[in-house]
Amino acid sequence: MEWAVRAKGLTKRYGEFTAVDGIDLEVPLGVCFGILGPNGAGKTPTIRMITCRFPPDGGRLEVLGLDVTNDARRIKERFGLVPQENNLDEDLSLIENLELYGRFFGMPGKEARARSLELLDFMQLSGKRDEQVRALSGGMKRRAMIARALINGPHLLILDEPTTGLDPQARVLLWDRLRDLKQRGVTLLLTKHYMDEAERLCDQLVIMHEGRIIDQME
Repeated sequence: MEWAVRAKGLTKRYGEFTAVDGIDLEVPLGVCFGILGPNGAGKTPTIRMITCRFPPDGGRLEVLGLDVTNDARRIKERFGLVPQENNLDEDLSLIENLELYGRFFGMPGKEARARSLELLDFMQLSGKRDEQVRALSGGMKRRAMIARALINGPHLLILDEPTTGLDPQARVLLWDRLRDLKQRGVTLLLTKHYMDEAERLCDQLVIMHEGRIIDQME
């Protein structure tokens, strides 16, 4: 397997509107790959197909060597997703959020606890592990969501606008953590609005506009 994501003629329609218009996409393993474009460019429906939330309406799509139409469950076991919106449970503590997520993947309690502690340390959140999520800053919540997405040891980490709303210091810390993940062999796929930040993080990127890929850079 050479590709984390491989799409040919990938298409998504909503009624008469074509949101993704026959794109070809190849994301190599072990890189940080960016999908850039303004709102309405087609980034979100592309990610939703890659994460098996919406089925394609045309073309072929493989994620980690598996076909999204036939192997959605196996694919979901192998990637981590950090959505743009915060969907942590605000009433639980930070470590409770991670442990609960680990149990969704069938981890025994001790294993989920150990994995959660390891990831909180990696994301520099160990000191906040027993605090309710509602008490954390925006940057801490963002790092917590990345920690949660890593609980199953994914080969592919997908991040939708990972630094939106963060202050400069929190953004730099998040960049450092993402670089560390890439060095550990995790493939990163992220969506961005802005070229400047993508250039800091991405080894390769494509630019989408009106459902099509209009440029590719390495």
